[in-house]
Amino acid sequence: MHDEAEQVDAAVAAELRLMDSAVRASREQAMSLLDPEFVEVGASGRRWTYDEMLAALPELDGAAGDGPRYEPSHMTGAVPAPGLVHLTYETSLGGRRARRSSLWRRSGDTGEWRLYYHQATPVPPGQP
Repeated sequence: MHDEAEQVDAAVAAELRLMDSAVRASREQAMSLLDPEFVEVGASGRRWTYDEMLAALPELDGAAGDGPRYEPSHMTGAVPAPGLVHLTYETSLGGRRARRSSLWRRSGDTGEWRLYYHQATPVPPGQP
């Protein structure tokens, strides 16, 4: 996959998989999507490492099959460098909105896309 549109499509598909409650509840599936050097700055301001996220993900919002699910919108992507895709989008979950930014990088070993960095910023109520 060398075409920029194909790279963005692959990262979008992986991002959407991470929002799936079955993936969030499965350490094995989540491991396949997170880069070993993964870092997140969550909407709460908390900094998460790879190990912390894998341990907490089954208990975080969006993991319960019968609970609220992330509703993404306005997802766009760009390829700032070979093997790197930057996604931006917005989510809604249980009435809370966040603007999100993700950096996906292709693994040199497997060629799979893995989430390297993610940041969520809460959108205050009443903001467009």
